[in-house]
Amino acid sequence: MSKTAILEFDGKKYEFPVVKGSENEEAIDINKLRDLTGAITLDPGYKNSGSCTSKITFLDGELGILRYRGYSIEDLAEKADFLEVSFLLIFGELPTAAQLKQFEVDIRKHTLVNEEMKNIIDGFPRTAHPMGVLAALTSALTAFNPKSVNVDNEKEMYHAVCKTMGKFLVIATWTYRKSMGYPLNYYDNTKGYVENFMRLMFELPTEPYKPNPIVIDALDKLFILHADHEQNCSTSTVRMVGSSHAGLFASISAGVSALWGPLHGGANQAVLEMLEEIHANGGDTDAYLAKAKDKNDPFRLMGFGHRVYKNFDPRAKIIKKAANEVLATLGVDDPILEIAKKLEAAALEDEYFKARNLYPNVDFYSGIIYRALGIPTDMFTVMFAIGRLPGWIAQWKEMRENKEPIGRPRQIYTGESLRDFKKPE
Repeated sequence: MSKTAILEFDGKKYEFPVVKGSENEEAIDINKLRDLTGAITLDPGYKNSGSCTSKITFLDGELGILRYRGYSIEDLAEKADFLEVSFLLIFGELPTAAQLKQFEVDIRKHTLVNEEMKNIIDGFPRTAHPMGVLAALTSALTAFNPKSVNVDNEKEMYHAVCKTMGKFLVIATWTYRKSMGYPLNYYDNTKGYVENFMRLMFELPTEPYKPNPIVIDALDKLFILHADHEQNCSTSTVRMVGSSHAGLFASISAGVSALWGPLHGGANQAVLEMLEEIHANGGDTDAYLAKAKDKNDPFRLMGFGHRVYKNFDPRAKIIKKAANEVLATLGVDDPILEIAKKLEAAALEDEYFKARNLYPNVDFYSGIIYRALGIPTDMFTVMFAIGRLPGWIAQWKEMRENKEPIGRPRQIYTGESLRDFKKPE
């Protein structure tokens, strides 16, 4: 017998079905609440509201579980590469060796960006934030690809996915090249996706670029760890915009803008800004740990704890090892990174932080890796966007294939009631 929930309102009782997910999550289906009662729910930030059903990502914040399509993040980070995980998220199953090879070949067919896009990027000052430039360039791709995708046509959808994966990586790195005053690079179809990212970013015409396999592996893991994270702010934005049947590029551009916020994708940038502040003020980590414990001090220790994970961030355990390998391989001598190591060690041993489960999260370690690679702080969120791209595509595709209705939240009006019009004297 299926469960139901009873709501008593205005002296009447109403019965609503309970929906159970494949991991035994339960939700009260209030789809007909307003029709039956005339009332709506009020849930600022939608913390208690499910906007959809989804087969893509399962997340349990209390137990520290993250799975893509049923596969644990630990297994995927250890045994798969980023394009395999991208295929899994978007199409539902891990690719065969032949499918993966073809996927990479088909992405390469779409890595050339129209030369007229350079006119758009030239219009930005060098000081423009890379995320602002990336949002604009992603949206501009709509102008060069005006035909809307028929989501019911499997072939069309597949090519749209490959086109988005190919062009987005290139324009994301162009935002860095623009800020540095470097010539824009092009994808090398003889090399892999993540290796191409490093080339596109750092290869100069004056000398060859030699990739470091440990760095490539660490970045591959980082992109996998960021690939999807359930219905977060930017993903919900992509689904909301796409629900109006806006195109894939327009929806992804909206996701980029949502990710830009310091409470979302800007968290790893905030970590480095905090470390730089500590360094500028003498590098006394003990003093800043004391400030973090002082409830009357507004200072917050960035990169520790997580809004969703109440125990530990499973991604942090994976990337901590990669961060240590990158630092050891590159032999980086950087006072900022030394401060990060001291903060990490102190927080892992301090009872105050242990009791509150304030462990270093994925943003803390990703910022350290990016810093060690010489990636500027304002590019950190662009790195996040590259990793999150397949998740956004998968969520947009699922939403359209499920024929979900246009997103249209309700509100409770708290303004003035009807009043007569009278011009102020």
